[in-house]
Amino acid sequence: MTARRLWQGFWRMGLALLLTACATASQRLDERAQRLGFTRQIVTGTDYNHVIYRNTAGSKGGMLHVYLEGDGTPWLTPNWIAADPTPREPLALELIAQDGAPSLYLGRPCYHGLAGIPPCNPLLWTSRRYGPEVVDSMTAALQKVLSQSPYDGIVFLGYSGGGTLAMLLAERFTQTRAVVTVAGNLDPDRWAAWHGYSPLTGSLNPASRPPLRPDIVQLHFAGGRDEKVPVELTHTAAAQQSCARLIMIDTFDHECCWQSEWPLILARLQTAIQSSGECCRESFQRRTTFEVVSQR
Repeated sequence: MTARRLWQGFWRMGLALLLTACATASQRLDERAQRLGFTRQIVTGTDYNHVIYRNTAGSKGGMLHVYLEGDGTPWLTPNWIAADPTPREPLALELIAQDGAPSLYLGRPCYHGLAGIPPCNPLLWTSRRYGPEVVDSMTAALQKVLSQSPYDGIVFLGYSGGGTLAMLLAERFTQTRAVVTVAGNLDPDRWAAWHGYSPLTGSLNPASRPPLRPDIVQLHFAGGRDEKVPVELTHTAAAQQSCARLIMIDTFDHECCWQSEWPLILARLQTAIQSSGECCRESFQRRTTFEVVSQR
């Protein structure tokens, strides 16, 4: 290879890296979804639009898995609100890529490059990130999807702050069969106090609401090394539910290593749904079971 061709190769590589660095979080997430083979659509909820990504595993019937991403980047610094809160590292998007069931990734209002469209405002990804207007709009968007493609039931799967939304959305759908949270923030009020953050004024809190129906399977996974959502918070919130199971993987933290464990978690979900009646037959007031899993 001549020196000129070598220089041209380095120049193209540098340009590609520069363009990647300049791309917004929304653009990078969309490009990643395209590479994973997902279809993209925008669905209107109440007053807000929602970006939805869908896999190609069947379009109708069966159980629909609805994935809910974490909070992303509401703040750039403690005093600087992000102009685009879209996650820089969308873990839920990577999880859905391993799911062979009909699945969709339901975006929040004002995320995915939509933050500049009225009536979006920064409150919707800061203090009111779980507010009634957010949950109402996500509910309306999902109802539109369900009206076009009916399913036998819904499973909500939420990562981090997406776990909050999974619990809040689950109570609104009679079709809900299960809720799975991963490093889920199940009590935003206590979480904010734990870290010394400002209260999420205007947000709904699953821990302050009645427990979900006892026939809804609940699997809450927590990392033993998670410092962002400590297992103590998850345990206290999950203990308020009926027929819930809390599974702590002792070597995992908030991000690691949920992708590697996801196939096993999905298999466990399937088993739990098939045997869900056992919990209800035992007692409608059965409390949370706590399990510790050791990983090398």
